[in-house]
Amino acid sequence: MADSSAVEVVDAELVDESDDEGRVLPVLVEASAPRPLIGRHTLLRPNAPISTTGLPAYTEADFRISRETAALIDGAPPANTSRTYGSALGQFEDWCAENGRVPMPCTTATFVEYVGHLVQRDLAPSSVQVHMSAIRSAHPDGQQPGTKEARQILRRHARDWARRRTPRKAPPIRTAALSAMVATCTAADDRERPKTLRDAALLTLGWGMLSRRSELANLLVEHLIVEDDGVTVHVAFSKTDQAAHGEDTFVPADPDDPALCPVVRVRAWLEELRRHGITSGPLFRHITRGGTIRPRSGPRGDFLSPDAIGNIVKTRARLAGVQAPGGRAVTAHGLRRGPAQEISEAGGDPTAQGRWKPGSPTVRKHYIEPARGKTNNPLHAVRARARARNGT
Repeated sequence: MADSSAVEVVDAELVDESDDEGRVLPVLVEASAPRPLIGRHTLLRPNAPISTTGLPAYTEADFRISRETAALIDGAPPANTSRTYGSALGQFEDWCAENGRVPMPCTTATFVEYVGHLVQRDLAPSSVQVHMSAIRSAHPDGQQPGTKEARQILRRHARDWARRRTPRKAPPIRTAALSAMVATCTAADDRERPKTLRDAALLTLGWGMLSRRSELANLLVEHLIVEDDGVTVHVAFSKTDQAAHGEDTFVPADPDDPALCPVVRVRAWLEELRRHGITSGPLFRHITRGGTIRPRSGPRGDFLSPDAIGNIVKTRARLAGVQAPGGRAVTAHGLRRGPAQEISEAGGDPTAQGRWKPGSPTVRKHYIEPARGKTNNPLHAVRARARARNGT
């Protein structure tokens, strides 16, 4: 039988208590006191006594936050993330209702069963991961379901998926395609002029800085320093810089091809903005069919959305007749993938220019190693030796 003097972990419960005005205040009290305050993470120094001090009596003031702080917590996440997570959570709640399960907070068994359900539907592993993240993010801290078994299911599904599917990567926009797309940015009249100047600046600057569409969407006029030898762009935050430390990227001028020169194109767009009385704020803005630069309603205001950036790139690619193998549509990610490939094929490393994390496995796997595999392939030496032996 266990010694009654053995150390126990304090057990506490939340009870109601009223103040002088009759308000019910939550108070944490000990189930039995005094008990030694010790848990499995406690570190006791040599000869240090075990504390038996009671827990503090918490009142409503210890749990309440202000309206301003609540607004900061509830600040809108990125629109795409919000829509995606909202849809995933809605599907989970519907499934729980159909199967008589509690969605929030759900048990680990419910979570695992739902992941199994998604795998049986043959969703892409990345989509299953999004559903898992959405469900866990919606749970209060400390009440999230366990993930061990669900991740085991997902790993097996990912291996099976890889055997059956060919990965679909965003088509790269290489220099020739960029040139064709920029060539469509010619204005037939004054109404089209603002849009063509904006799109040409967006394409050349985005290509030169290997930009993500969200980075282009959030650029400010104040983020640019335009000089004769290039454009210095301050990227305030990005996918790999969620803490918003900021990073500068230099995009060099192209004196040999003014049509593709980011300095020429960005200066032309900035001059157009000044003509409309705009000298600060969002760099790339909505333009009406009549050629007016005007904000749209919604949380983005004067800023273009990442989706709008993507639509501009797709439109210019379509007008230029640029297509990927298999008829796949060109997307804004091509502005990042195309120059990354060309830098790698020239023997360079696109990591810093594209603001990937140092030593990024993505850069190494998808850009540097494939480029080296082409230029330094050992079969080249074998064939060169055969040609020398044959005298050809």
